[in-house]
Amino acid sequence: MPRFFSGAVAIAILAAIVYWIVTRSISALPEPGPLETRIFAIVRNGYIHEAAVHSYSKAPLDDPAEISAGQGLFSMACASCHGSDGRSPTNIGKAMYPRCPDLGSPEVQRLSNPELFWVVKNGIRFSGMPGFGNTLSDDEIWQATYYVRSLRTTAKQK
Repeated sequence: MPRFFSGAVAIAILAAIVYWIVTRSISALPEPGPLETRIFAIVRNGYIHEAAVHSYSKAPLDDPAEISAGQGLFSMACASCHGSDGRSPTNIGKAMYPRCPDLGSPEVQRLSNPELFWVVKNGIRFSGMPGFGNTLSDDEIWQATYYVRSLRTTAKQK
């Protein structure tokens, strides 16, 4: 009897999960709920951390010239979604799912430099964030990384 009961419970749970998945909308228009957002953030950040640890590229010096060069690259490749200041996503960025983040936000700035580098180089599948590893050199990606990091300072000044 216990095996039958546990089997029935497992089937009922599986059926509930399948029903939930099938009846959910996959539309990117509504704002995602807090549970979905939190689960995605935990999985995404954990993956980025592990991937960055295992694919580290030597960083050039973090200096004003690198940040300035990164700002130029940002203007050409990133501003169309993240906004010209990196802090005010455009309509395109606001329509993405998940939404395009404010790059000066604590959530983004919590990432280490190697993690930010990894995101810029590889992108994030199914998010709208492209990877620039095939079009930019590692030095250019570090420049963009340093520019994104500089947005933390800009956030404190506002």
